[in-house]
Amino acid sequence: MKQILFDSSPYFLALCLVAGLVYAGLLYYRMHYPWSKQLNWILFSGRTLLVAFLCFLLLGPIVKQVEYQTEKPVFVILQDNSQSVAEVLDSLTLGSVSNRISRLQASLNERNFESVWMDLQGKEFQGASFDASATDLHDALRRIAGRFEGRRVAGVTLISDGIYNTGLSPLYGDYPFPVYTVGLGDSSVRADLALSDVVYNKIAYQGNKFPLRVAVSATGFLHEPVTILLLHKGAVVDRLTRAVADDGFIQVEFQPVAAEEGIQRWDVVVERKEGESNPKNNQASVFIEVVKGRKKILLVGAAPHPDIKAIRTVLEKNSNYELLLHVPPVFEVEAAALQPNAVDLIIFHQVPDVRGRHSDLFKRAVSGRTPLFFILGQQSDMNQLSPYQLPVKYEQIPRQFDEVTPVLHPAFSLFTLSGDAASGIQGFPPVSVHFGKLEVSPEAIPVLMQKVGNLVTEKPLLVVEQAEHRKVGTLLGEGLWRWRLYEYSRTESTAQFDDFFGKLFQFLSTAEDKRKFRCFPVKQEFSETEGVVFESQVFNDIFEPVFGNTIELEITDEQGRRTQYSYLTSPGNTRYALGGLKEGVYKYRAATLVNSIREEVKGQFLVSGRQLELLNVTADFGLLRKLADNTGGRFYPITQLDNLQEDLLQQRAQGILRTSERYRPVIGIPWILLLLLVLISSEWFLRKYFGGY
Repeated sequence: MKQILFDSSPYFLALCLVAGLVYAGLLYYRMHYPWSKQLNWILFSGRTLLVAFLCFLLLGPIVKQVEYQTEKPVFVILQDNSQSVAEVLDSLTLGSVSNRISRLQASLNERNFESVWMDLQGKEFQGASFDASATDLHDALRRIAGRFEGRRVAGVTLISDGIYNTGLSPLYGDYPFPVYTVGLGDSSVRADLALSDVVYNKIAYQGNKFPLRVAVSATGFLHEPVTILLLHKGAVVDRLTRAVADDGFIQVEFQPVAAEEGIQRWDVVVERKEGESNPKNNQASVFIEVVKGRKKILLVGAAPHPDIKAIRTVLEKNSNYELLLHVPPVFEVEAAALQPNAVDLIIFHQVPDVRGRHSDLFKRAVSGRTPLFFILGQQSDMNQLSPYQLPVKYEQIPRQFDEVTPVLHPAFSLFTLSGDAASGIQGFPPVSVHFGKLEVSPEAIPVLMQKVGNLVTEKPLLVVEQAEHRKVGTLLGEGLWRWRLYEYSRTESTAQFDDFFGKLFQFLSTAEDKRKFRCFPVKQEFSETEGVVFESQVFNDIFEPVFGNTIELEITDEQGRRTQYSYLTSPGNTRYALGGLKEGVYKYRAATLVNSIREEVKGQFLVSGRQLELLNVTADFGLLRKLADNTGGRFYPITQLDNLQEDLLQQRAQGILRTSERYRPVIGIPWILLLLLVLISSEWFLRKYFGGY
């Protein structure tokens, strides 16, 4: 549909016509032209039309064009591509299922649906691969809702065995589409012993006992004795025998001693019984890092505050930290623990405050060498802070507050954040900061900047300073709890918040590394499905990064087998990836030449590969039925896949009618120029042909 719009009144169209008539009348009112009266009227009409149209174009008319488009409804075929499916069904059966699903997809396309066939990871389904090491049905369905947000999803066909081993139960999800479930696999109950869970702390302290709780599910062996073994370095450390309880479970707890420092492997094995159907789920390996001691972090608050709860949660998640919380009178610690040299990091939340509490502790901490982290807020006493050389301070005592959002500084490189954390920070809600002109120390390193509305200011929100004797960080705003709640409301997780502040506290509490050569894995634990990545850094005498060094890397597995690697560092390429490492604890040794001196570092890392998909291979059709009922769908056994196709094809493909509007000036339409040329050329040709001048 098209419509002509005017910037001026439509009554000007009459003036355009009058202008055309007057102009043509002045030209053709005389009758002594060498052509007939009839031709004169034709020329008069053509000139009138031409002039009137030119005047019409001077009014600047605009053509509004409205286009209507029907968007097809989406129908998603979600294929469970996990190992548990391939463990029960043979390749011929899986191939037959894939062919039938292909026919279903073709039929949906013919019925004016836009069908999409994907796996649980959100990728296009590759029919031959059933190799996913974990199953998260809830996340897969939620990903569909996010991917097709704003479009009409007519339904989802979930073809699965109903077994999930990560994430939430799909029965608790709220999905904006019906889910039609198709049951794969074998749902019959078979005699089996399965090591269903092993609960342990990833960190243990050398010389101490640590708990290792084991849960075994037993099907078909009610009240029979079952033996569970605990092995370390291939030797049996402990053996426990328990009878299967009435609920079909056995729970035992081992208490081994953490004797050796480093990452230690412990194997839990359930002895096989006669008649057991799946022995692959009878054992598991756990890896525990044995350390000498924990870092102590003192968190001092002026008063109870949601920020303190958010920081406390981050610190308590890390077993490397011992948190001392001091918020009198709610939480108090012993006087000996309040000495600066007794802890590795002190976090002051709005301390010193306007009421003068903790002033003595603050003065002792500032004059000492313990790393500090300040969180300023409306209760902070800026008068007490101003005399001290902090990384950032206000030129004048501020009296007003502002709401700002965080933006990660583009040149920040003190520690590495995950891609999700780096991008997620940009969307965090505002915090309250003092409003005023800032003085930033030349040695201060900005981490977060203040953003007001859409403008990223030059004011920092979070800075750190690395002095010779300690590190000091300052956060100029309060309201961190909003960041954590906001992330959870969007992702049902706080991983980005925890990753950022966890690494910030780790950086502040760690003594500065003065080594000229550093080589380390980018994380302590990798899975078998990903590469092991090493970061290599080489510095000169003034600690500037240098490149072109040959790095010699030696990897030793648990059996003592050594593998040698060699690579060069270059600007922007300081990482090296290793692939194909199997489950186990590995030791590494890296060396290079710095100023003709051989520098060497060594350490450990872990490759884990627990086979979650083999713990349970009994299909759960009950879950698939409930999921279909909850969402308005229907459950079909794989033998009734043709019935599913018939039911789906009876649905009407109701799409979404969308409109789009385009505006462009009339003079920009190509055929308008052609019309003008035709009018001008025709008049000129007729006048010349019949003898006019």
